[in-house]
Amino acid sequence: MPLKTKIIYSLSNNPWYNLALEEFLLESISQDEVLLYLWQNQRTVVIGRNQNAWKECNYKVLKRDEGKLARRLSGGGAVFHDLGNLNFTFIMGRANYYLNRQLRVIIEAVKQLGIGAEFSGRNDLLVEGKKFSGNAFYFAADKAYHHGTLLLDTDFTQMLKYLQVSAEKIASKGIDSVRSRVVNLKELKADLNLEMLKQAMEASFLEEYGGKGQTEYLQPEDISKLKGLYEKYSSWEWLFGSSPDFNVVFEKRFPWGGLELCLQASRGIIEEAVIYSDAMEVELIRKIAEMLKGCIFDIEEISKRIKKINPDQNKEIITDIVSWLKEKNI
Repeated sequence: MPLKTKIIYSLSNNPWYNLALEEFLLESISQDEVLLYLWQNQRTVVIGRNQNAWKECNYKVLKRDEGKLARRLSGGGAVFHDLGNLNFTFIMGRANYYLNRQLRVIIEAVKQLGIGAEFSGRNDLLVEGKKFSGNAFYFAADKAYHHGTLLLDTDFTQMLKYLQVSAEKIASKGIDSVRSRVVNLKELKADLNLEMLKQAMEASFLEEYGGKGQTEYLQPEDISKLKGLYEKYSSWEWLFGSSPDFNVVFEKRFPWGGLELCLQASRGIIEEAVIYSDAMEVELIRKIAEMLKGCIFDIEEISKRIKKINPDQNKEIITDIVSWLKEKNI
């Protein structure tokens, strides 16, 4: 049975509204539907679900310039949004989530514009070896979304001004600077504009999912219907969290992402644990932190708890973390 296709364009450039609408759409989607959501944010740094806002963003400067900080549900790293950037979200039931199909929509869209692209690594789309799109993913119990950025004509000077990318992360990718590995689509096609990119994404989406002539175009929800979600995304607690003063902090970058393990230990017991990470496996990182609370501050006990969490599904990550902690001799 073919999926029902839906398309919605946000009329707002406020990241807290746009992320609230995204979650509202996720909650509202039916299992026989697939939705394309296109949106833009003005002067915004968006961080991954488990990232440390203070480390990823030059918040003082961003706030001074009347920009906004936002935190999304998905994992991955921090990104900069401005009106030279088009954001997309594919929303569907988990049974209809196929990464290759969703990526094909993007690749075919830019191909229509005369630009050849390819998927690379875990979450990047490249043209001539340079990144023009980063992707992230979120899975609820029976629903999912895949969202990301399309660099059309982003101001990279502003991006570098607000993002705080660690030297270790840059070095791990074998590059000299962030700017050296990203590209605006407009650099490849000088006459490209936002409307052309939107139309190409819509046409490619309908071609892939067969919704021509029967697609439902939704109107953005009034802010009053999103009040609870908007309050969440704009709250200090969601953006920055509330953490105790940690007395044990370990940090390392792995092939799958960076990890900062923060512990508050007293009398040999871990009382609080927070893990900051740009890893894509959002729930795994959060589960590890939860499992460490109340654990004896001993590597063997810590290892036992960590190994209990999806040992087969996330074997690489769990093995790496356990081996790393054993090196610390805690």
